[in-house]
Amino acid sequence: MKPALLNPCFFPEVRRGSERLIRELANGLVDGGHEPTLITSHPGRPSRSLEDGLEVLRVWRPPDRRLVRRAYPEYMTHVPLSYAALRAGGYDLANAFYPTDAVAAVRWKSRTRRPVVLSYGGLPDRPVLADKRHKLRILEHAIRGSDAVVTSSRTAAGAMKRWFGVEARPIYPGVDLAAFAPNGARSPEPTIFCAALPDDARKRVGLLVSAFAHVRRQRPEARLIAIRPRDPAAVARHGLDGEGITLIDPVADPRQLAPHYAHAWVSALTAYREAFGLVLVEALACGTPVVGADHGAVPEVVDRDGIGVLFENGDERGVARALLEGLELASDPGTRDRCRARAEEFSTSRLAAEYEALYLELLGRG
Repeated sequence: MKPALLNPCFFPEVRRGSERLIRELANGLVDGGHEPTLITSHPGRPSRSLEDGLEVLRVWRPPDRRLVRRAYPEYMTHVPLSYAALRAGGYDLANAFYPTDAVAAVRWKSRTRRPVVLSYGGLPDRPVLADKRHKLRILEHAIRGSDAVVTSSRTAAGAMKRWFGVEARPIYPGVDLAAFAPNGARSPEPTIFCAALPDDARKRVGLLVSAFAHVRRQRPEARLIAIRPRDPAAVARHGLDGEGITLIDPVADPRQLAPHYAHAWVSALTAYREAFGLVLVEALACGTPVVGADHGAVPEVVDRDGIGVLFENGDERGVARALLEGLELASDPGTRDRCRARAEEFSTSRLAAEYEALYLELLGRG
């Protein structure tokens, strides 16, 4: 089988979001004897390369600054070139991981009668769908033209049903269980780790910092390790210069964060409208209990006792109580094994197997 995977950007050294999912999926497809090709774009000359066993075709992405300034969605200018690459490739199936790429794939389907899958990584709701011109129209066109829509959780699939009336198939992202693993003892001080980027307002790192101040009143020795914002002014704005807080620089490869997960007593994600929460699964894979909001898809990850604590959305005192409970949970000798066992249900081999089954079903080979 020769599937084409489409994503507007792909930087091998940055494995976050859809880029990371594509890399893990491609590895599984290659291991299964398939021949995936990634069609992506960049501002430079067209190129074709083999990157860790994955064929990567980069088409030219014309400048889009004027469109972006006029509030159009990003990553529109390369779409005709991605379509041309699809037409030239002889692929069995196209899987788009971004709505504008799905527009190219749907047009390719109209000419070739080959199936198209749209993988939507977010949580569709009004704030997301209404923030750019024609964004809703583009997504709706992509959904209607695709043979299957994949979401990263049951929560996101439910939102797809409410907004578009489509039955999406939830396939959870996978975590590299070899890279993220229990490693050594926890830090001597009760340590909270947050892998969310403070620059993203939706992650609500300021809420975590406010809650941490309450935690310190009961546990004065507690520490918070957080990612340094790209904007230096955001350090003070979020209160990240407070007592007991240590900042670490952002990393290109999230696997570099594994030691922080493993040494922490608890890993916290205070974000809202999470479509999945991969950083929580990374923490669980390292044997560390987690704290997250009782909102979005986080309860699908923290779905049992003994692996984490959920808080009601938006209350700093509630977050503080959850953090204190999480710190206590870390002292239970059975917590590490329970967390690891839960993470093993999100393996990358499971991710690839579920996508492969969907592809074969659409191709009539299931």
